[in-house]
Amino acid sequence: MSDTQGRIDPITLGVLGGAFQAIGLEMGHALKRMAYSPAAQQVEDLGGGLFTVDGREICESDTTPMHIGSIPAYIRGFMRRLEGNVNPGDIIIHNNPYHGASHSPDLCVAIPIFWEGELTAWSASTIHLSDTGGVFPGIAIDVHDVWAESKIYDSLKLYENGVRNEQLWQFFIDNTRTPSYVIGDTEAMIAAGRLGEKRFLGLLERYGKETVTGAIEEFLDYCERMMRAQIEQVPDGTWEADGWLDDDGRNRGEPLYVHTKITIEGSDITVDLSKSCDNVVTGFNVPFGGSVLPGIYTVIRSVFLDEATFDDFIPQNDGIFRPIKVIAREGSIFNPSFPRSALSRVCPILRASDAAIQALAEVVPDRVAAGSSAIGVGVYTGYIPEKSEYWVHVEINEGSYGGRCGKDGMDAIDVLTVNSRNTPIEETDWLFPMRTERYELRDVEPAPGRWRGGIGIIRANRFMGDGAFTSETDRAYEAPSGLFGGSPGTTLRLYRVDPDGTEEPLESKQTNFSMSAGSTLVWEQACGGGYGDPLEREPEAVLNDYLEEFVSLESAARDYGVVIDAASDSVDAEATARLRAERAAGT
Repeated sequence: MSDTQGRIDPITLGVLGGAFQAIGLEMGHALKRMAYSPAAQQVEDLGGGLFTVDGREICESDTTPMHIGSIPAYIRGFMRRLEGNVNPGDIIIHNNPYHGASHSPDLCVAIPIFWEGELTAWSASTIHLSDTGGVFPGIAIDVHDVWAESKIYDSLKLYENGVRNEQLWQFFIDNTRTPSYVIGDTEAMIAAGRLGEKRFLGLLERYGKETVTGAIEEFLDYCERMMRAQIEQVPDGTWEADGWLDDDGRNRGEPLYVHTKITIEGSDITVDLSKSCDNVVTGFNVPFGGSVLPGIYTVIRSVFLDEATFDDFIPQNDGIFRPIKVIAREGSIFNPSFPRSALSRVCPILRASDAAIQALAEVVPDRVAAGSSAIGVGVYTGYIPEKSEYWVHVEINEGSYGGRCGKDGMDAIDVLTVNSRNTPIEETDWLFPMRTERYELRDVEPAPGRWRGGIGIIRANRFMGDGAFTSETDRAYEAPSGLFGGSPGTTLRLYRVDPDGTEEPLESKQTNFSMSAGSTLVWEQACGGGYGDPLEREPEAVLNDYLEEFVSLESAARDYGVVIDAASDSVDAEATARLRAERAAGT
């Protein structure tokens, strides 16, 4: 199956490439089918795939990149302690954010794959567990250090030589407030890992180790060449962008600086976050290996190697990451110093990713979007006396993208590096003592632009009993930016409505905030910025926005220079031409 130079013949290489991709997808489907928590089943806050002995990604599930792109760092993290002490039948659990974890609630379950007595690969997956025994239920923003955020499971063998460590398993279950969910989700990861192991061993048995491992290396090299070819099309240079996060969840009114510098030299790209602010005293920091790297890798790939624009098969693997170097100084928010907590990391990495896109706008304007919003992570919780455990609901509230060249920004969708799904209203109402009373597009006008910004969601959740919530979101003060003449988007709004109708504005980040029965939490997610001069937007597109109630007659004229005849629901072409001419002349 290989020539005299060791290269795999094209047909076999294609078959194995498809097989690798199928294994990753199948592992993801297995995780979703067998997982127990809604965050895993519905939100798909999970991921899995196959990895080389030294942790390089071979293939992945079609889920959130933060869960798969982090696994190489997990493998390096637990192998630094195990030092090769790995045997057939072992199953390793790991969640240390200073040694690879994306953050501590994301537990990794890794199974070594042996062939003829030799460690050959890894089958691994992660799920965001609903609770891992920190100081507050679920996740938290305002926590003191890494020990307060979670129980840390560092390079531990849950199974050794095929036998489960019952004492460790009991300790693991005793240290969560949601044992029903955690047991189910962990067992799902074990089953998905064994499935990946079985499928990979089937390839080794059919094609032989030399052919399979050779195909892996050829695919990694192929993806590296594809990525480098795209980067080389951009002239060498350095571009920068910056912005602000609302605060750290404790020190209100003190925004946090984020700076991204991108340098291209030939086929290499460097993303430098070192000018960003120092690490903070709360959990609003980002693990470097487990979250910064996969976050930046994802956004750079989306700009330079969007598979939707290529006819060629471009699998996601370690080869795509090789041309990308990421720098973050130790002691910064993107590379915190031990023992700072790094629990609530999603908003900072989204802000850095958005800044990376804005920095590249000057050189690849047709591949970028205007400013995008952050997502909102809501964690709702309460105690169930009859079960002696908590209910914890992890919910993703969708944001929106900014407008992009040729297309409006996408409404009500997960953004940038996360790729999670929404939680259906029926799921919330069925499983938890909550009622979703409103869930729709936010009733604000989109940011004007030749291609308008996207609109985030509004979601109102009423507590049926006493409970609490934690909010991890951003963009309450700095709106997503416009590009090339487009207008900025709309900022986030978060507030509580008491049973008597009184509204209480809330900061974007809250930790275990008490909610009484009958009170309602309302998320109004930020909206994306506009792209291009609004006066260049097609009048018929403005008319369509008016008919769909995105814009009013007044804003159509004011923002876009489009005059709409309300009686006939049509564009007054002559009046529009005159108004746009006046605007262009500055009158």
